[in-house]
Amino acid sequence: MDDELLSAREAARRLGLATASLYAWLAQSNAGRLCLRGRPVTIAYFQGGPQGQGRIRIEACEVDRLKELLRVQPRPLLFRRPPLHPASYPGIHVPLGRPGQTSPG
Repeated sequence: MDDELLSAREAARRLGLATASLYAWLAQSNAGRLCLRGRPVTIAYFQGGPQGQGRIRIEACEVDRLKELLRVQPRPLLFRRPPLHPASYPGIHVPLGRPGQTSPG
């Protein structure tokens, strides 16, 4: 049932968080500062009460969306060649070393 409303405690349990951590995430989301795995995220939730100070309810589909954002998917390592050390440096057109000495070679 996707439109099931969960309490903050149940939503936190399904996410594997402490309830206080979920409240911190909601506050960061309201301020536009919540990032999960390097991506900015907003959390949609309901808060009742005449002045918006009532109990927080979160849809089950929103909790599932957050769980997917937290999922770690392994990526294969890319083969990288070791960097090449140039014999000369760009922009330097004179022999390197101390003046008056010839470089070996």
